[in-house]
Amino acid sequence: GLEGRKKINKITRYLGIALAFIQGAGLYVTLYNMSVTNGLDAIKNPSVLTFFVIVLTFTAGTAFIIWLGELITEKGLGNGVSLIIFAGIVSRIPSAAYGIYNQFLGAGVNAKGLIFVVAIIVVAIAAITFVVFFSEAERRIPVQYAKRVVGRKMYGGQSTNIPIKVAAGGVMPIIFASSIVSIPSTIAGFGGTRAWATWINDFLGYTSFPYIAIYLILIVAFAYFYIMISFNPVEVANNLQQNGGAVPGIRPGRPTVAYITKILNRITLLGALFLIVLSGVPMIVNAVWYSIDGYGLSELAFSGSSLLIVVGVALETFRELEAQMTLRNYKGFLD
Repeated sequence: GLEGRKKINKITRYLGIALAFIQGAGLYVTLYNMSVTNGLDAIKNPSVLTFFVIVLTFTAGTAFIIWLGELITEKGLGNGVSLIIFAGIVSRIPSAAYGIYNQFLGAGVNAKGLIFVVAIIVVAIAAITFVVFFSEAERRIPVQYAKRVVGRKMYGGQSTNIPIKVAAGGVMPIIFASSIVSIPSTIAGFGGTRAWATWINDFLGYTSFPYIAIYLILIVAFAYFYIMISFNPVEVANNLQQNGGAVPGIRPGRPTVAYITKILNRITLLGALFLIVLSGVPMIVNAVWYSIDGYGLSELAFSGSSLLIVVGVALETFRELEAQMTLRNYKGFLD
């Protein structure tokens, strides 16, 4: 219920700040190694105070973003943190487009580079269509309410449905999975150029196949975890039974719970496969490219999750605007 969601949000908030502290420490070590390599004096002889000032600055910035996101959620439209991430991704589109142009057509217009650019545009349009289709897809469980007579009036008898979205978790499983799988690389940052740190970076770098395998497994796990905390089949079945509703052909009570759970598991698996295709395929292509040519396409590796965030936030903001316009003016946003 509501109290459970509040506790989950509280735990998520504290866990995000803890991860920010760990990643801030990793960034500090990276900056220190860079200063030593380049002969800079900024943090060449660091102290404990220097460490805490820099790391706590990173952590405070994360806490400020979390607070700002919650404030936008409360006072604005849609999820505030998602809108901030959306703005960050959209702001990188011009530089990414210039990078693609410079890579394939920078040396001059040629047939091979032109084919690659056209193929990227076609794939981008197809991917956007694919993401919109799955983001809006849902499984509707039919519900029939029994007729009942109260005094001289008859109530019930109407048919409705329980909508279950295929990608109910949206981009959250990808965010959680990427946060967890990046912890070893963050820890390796403390080791600098030591052997164990180099081994972790080679074995669990974003271009390695073990990293991709663990990442995809975590996406499936977090997809099921998210649907478990956001949708309770027992509560839905009890509400149907109390209001005289039932799924046609399914007895009320435990059979209804089992039926909804079975559909929920299948839909969640389909949504997890969608996230795997969207986020995993670009990473696999990036890893194969890296193994062949010796360099990766970081923009391609994280394009799937970025595309899902952009499309999801855009659709959610559009729905919020539509609801607000209908509520105030009795007409839609684009009417």
